[in-house]
Amino acid sequence: MATRTAIVGSSVGLHARPASIVAEAAAGFDDEILLSVDGEEGVDAASVMMIMTLGAEKGAEVKVESDNAEAVDAIADLIEKDLDA
Repeated sequence: MATRTAIVGSSVGLHARPASIVAEAAAGFDDEILLSVDGEEGVDAASVMMIMTLGAEKGAEVKVESDNAEAVDAIADLIEKDLDA
């Protein structure tokens, strides 16, 4: 399983708009992609609501996991951008 830690770049964290952008990108992959913070159980990256339950604020470390390394990189790259800009 591919894993990468991403630092949340959006000024409001992974809330409504950033979560929606990440979820839409994750839904474009056939593989399951999981996001987690602080060693908690991973949530489905294709679900806006599940991403928002992470409570990931700006600067938080988010672990991205999937069997698809390309998906991990794509989602981690998005998380690290300021998606509110």
